[in-house]
Amino acid sequence: MDKVGVVIPAAGCGKRMGVECNKQFLDLAGFPILAHTVKVFQISRFVSEIVVVGAENDITRITEMIRNLKFDKALATIGGSQRQDSVFRGVQALSPAARRVVVHDGARPLLTLEQFNRFLNNSEGFSAAITAIPVKDTIKRITETGLVAETPPREYLRAAQTPQIFERSVLEKVHKIAAEQRYYGTDDASLFEWQGYPVTVLEGYPENIKITTPEDLWLAEYVIKQRGTLL
Repeated sequence: MDKVGVVIPAAGCGKRMGVECNKQFLDLAGFPILAHTVKVFQISRFVSEIVVVGAENDITRITEMIRNLKFDKALATIGGSQRQDSVFRGVQALSPAARRVVVHDGARPLLTLEQFNRFLNNSEGFSAAITAIPVKDTIKRITETGLVAETPPREYLRAAQTPQIFERSVLEKVHKIAAEQRYYGTDDASLFEWQGYPVTVLEGYPENIKITTPEDLWLAEYVIKQRGTLL
């Protein structure tokens, strides 16, 4: 299996967490949330390099975290105004040797090494692949006035997660087109969809949550304690 480059967008604010700082610096089992996220890629033998993309004001702090925790595969770079811009900058910061690129949210710290390596193995041969899980709730599509327009069949619905993996050449191509046309998707896979490229959906993991609210942080703390694994 070819080694991959990893891009971690980590410029998220903490509005829904009720904090003023970047939520990814919040403490989780004694370390920043972001540190848990980076570690799984640091220890994977299939990862050659990691680019952590942050807000300009956070770069010094991210760099210090990388140095203090000896994440020698990682470097920090300044992102853009939107997540999509930040991912594109992260991809451009990878060395030419990285021909496949994994994108993973900085605020998803519960991905395990076993899960990540399984995802890499299962995504072999696909130009674009994402993790996703079945939705549990009934989903309603509504009109602008708040009326139900449609109830899509739940068996065909999935909640997208990261990691997501892409052929670098195609990823750069769709990002360049999007930048030129000022098109913004909700994730990188949506840019592939927009340009007509197939995206394969692979099994995700229910515990691979994105830390968005205080309740998410409490749950992440519980999961880490149950696993008995700390940095």
